[in-house]
Amino acid sequence: MIETNNPLRLAIAGVAGKMGRELLKAAAGDPRFRILAGTEQPGSDLIGTDAGGIIGADPLGALIHADPRVAVEGAGVFVDFTRPSASLAALNAFGPGPLPAIILGTTGFSPGEQEEIAQHARLRPIVQAANFGVGVNVLLGLVRQAAQMLGPDWDIEIAESHHRHKLDAPSGTALAIGHAAAAGRGSRLDALREGPREGQTEARRSGAIGFAIRRAGGIIGDHEAAFVNEDEAIYLGHRALSRSLFAQGALRAAIWVRDKPPGLWSMQDVLGFDLSTPTDYPPEQKGPA
Repeated sequence: MIETNNPLRLAIAGVAGKMGRELLKAAAGDPRFRILAGTEQPGSDLIGTDAGGIIGADPLGALIHADPRVAVEGAGVFVDFTRPSASLAALNAFGPGPLPAIILGTTGFSPGEQEEIAQHARLRPIVQAANFGVGVNVLLGLVRQAAQMLGPDWDIEIAESHHRHKLDAPSGTALAIGHAAAAGRGSRLDALREGPREGQTEARRSGAIGFAIRRAGGIIGDHEAAFVNEDEAIYLGHRALSRSLFAQGALRAAIWVRDKPPGLWSMQDVLGFDLSTPTDYPPEQKGPA
């Protein structure tokens, strides 16, 4: 537990973005944290200003920088929910040593980029998750259990909906659900995943895992895993009602990771779930380096 007279010093990437603002609001109102600094893209009008202005608060004593190396000076944890290129650039900019620890909520990494993250986790603790919500992490365990109990004659379809501005598809959470379903069937997602069906002329493969994607309006995040055979259907799902749930989960992870050794950790590690469910990174890379 963090004493309020010794708050955890945070640096927040992309403080003007949707998640950056949520993180600012959540941490600014929590005495366990001190927001030390933030980052924004070079050329932003916000560079050099106080992050408190982004959320209409009094000055926080947290300046916004273009260089993440400057932003993390003195910080215990760097929280990053931006884009793959920006997240990797920040990791590459940090020198050796355990600090700052990283809370990584960015999604859309390629397999090669994910391997690069695993290499960085040999230097510092990184908590990476496609979704930092408690409910979604419970869902991952339920999906794996359902896939394990139901035979291959049950088709698995994963549907996800997000706001019109989201770039990666399927979402990282949808892929995490797919990994959990594949693990329940004793396989890997890349062996079972079905591509888009538009224009296909062949029947659905037995035992495959399909994905459906929707981008519209301001949907925060809806995910559903459907298990269907000829006689019945089971639907397991989660709906995000506020982005604050992701911010609260990320701050919980920040407290947890501050005294952990270098390694690649998951949100299920943070929550203490014993679900043995892989998230959106290869499970063999999980844990201390």
